[in-house]
Amino acid sequence: MSDLIRCFQTAAEDSKKLGQRPDNDTLLKLYACFKQGEHGDIEGKRPGFTDLVGRAKYDAWAKLKGTPQETAMQQYIDLIESLKSA
Repeated sequence: MSDLIRCFQTAAEDSKKLGQRPDNDTLLKLYACFKQGEHGDIEGKRPGFTDLVGRAKYDAWAKLKGTPQETAMQQYIDLIESLKSA
């Protein structure tokens, strides 16, 4: 297992132990980076207008389309580290 993947998994575990809950914009960025790092580009249809949370998550992930998984993993790790030190 590569160091990046190991750090990514550690960051995912650390995300559950943060002292404060991040704001919604940060949560969406975390979600998008995690999904892009874990699964790659988004697929499927955008949720309907009544699913506001689903649409927000979809849109955040869609913004990262084309971003290499390794880059998204590193962004996720960096964001978690910045939240841990805040």
